[in-house]
Amino acid sequence: MERTGAALAERIAERRRGGDDPRALVGEMRRSVLLVPVADGGLWSVRAGGVRWICGFTDEAALARFALHHGRGDEPMDYAALLGARIVDEIVPSLGEPAGLAVDIATEDGSMFFPPVTGIVPDEAAVDTGATTGEERGDERR
Repeated sequence: MERTGAALAERIAERRRGGDDPRALVGEMRRSVLLVPVADGGLWSVRAGGVRWICGFTDEAALARFALHHGRGDEPMDYAALLGARIVDEIVPSLGEPAGLAVDIATEDGSMFFPPVTGIVPDEAAVDTGATTGEERGDERR
């Protein structure tokens, strides 16, 4: 069942206080509809620490805080409303590079990162599975 981002924001706050089960947080993220800014025909993302982070927001207020710093003046910021599961199960693997989901990055003490690891993204997109192709290891094909 799809849920608004409010329940996810509450779970993030609880997790940041040291409580809650991390698996429950991931489950809430997967069920939540997130607002993802759209720019230049694609989803807004940033690269940090060798990972491409898709930026998602739990509500319009969190998106507005982000837009103040990254928007184009007084122009409204376009966004897509996407289910968290779709972001991590479909979009992240399609990027072809280590990618994860960053939620509410403009909310002080309210952000949460869902990295490209097993249990969050599909195994083929996870960086901790040890599964690499011959080319990635430097093997030559003959």
